[in-house]
Amino acid sequence: MSCPFPGMDPFLEDRRLWGAFHHQLVASLYQILLPGLVDRYRARVQQRCYVTEEPLFTSIIKENRQEEFIEIRHRADGKLVTLIDIASPANKMLPQGRAAYHETRKIARSCNAGIVEIDLVLQGLPLLDFSRDGLPEWDYAVTVTRSTQPDRFEIYTATLAKRLPRFKVPLAPDDRDTVLDLQAAFVRTYEQGNFCSQINYKQEPDVRLKPQDKDWMDGWLKQAKIR
Repeated sequence: MSCPFPGMDPFLEDRRLWGAFHHQLVASLYQILLPGLVDRYRARVQQRCYVTEEPLFTSIIKENRQEEFIEIRHRADGKLVTLIDIASPANKMLPQGRAAYHETRKIARSCNAGIVEIDLVLQGLPLLDFSRDGLPEWDYAVTVTRSTQPDRFEIYTATLAKRLPRFKVPLAPDDRDTVLDLQAAFVRTYEQGNFCSQINYKQEPDVRLKPQDKDWMDGWLKQAKIR
């Protein structure tokens, strides 16, 4: 069964599913990215590890976290050219996760690398601080920062009711961008991860939706005869 949503599936924010989804999405993006890279580059999947702490009644629950991301480097000298990172619920909701995510970004900035940040999480606080004045509403975004313009953001957006965007991945300034189709990567992720068998769409997702989004979701799933 394919994903019933036209784009991102909010049910995947369930903490039981997100780790496997994150891992599979990185793998799918990596597989799609490789053919578009010229010989002067190599791509590698890397991992950050950290520990989160969450209160539970009178106790503190500690959890080891591992989150994968993609680095594109020059083949000749190993210099970091581009970071492709995916925000997790822990990055947006827990201080340790936020700090770990920002540290990955800080290292990329110190290398004067381009940065691609993929946010498919409705929960929590934004990881990038910029004004949305004059911009359309969105639920999901890919934000691209180029090494030549580190204070300027290119934003590719989608809503719950729309497909995920294609976006440009910057390489060295003297090379053309490569393009990734996030929706294609998501479809591959969903199907290869067999997430349809792990989600009960008759229940409500763990994430709290805006009233208009919940109404749309209920109607969409009923039309698809899933509810």
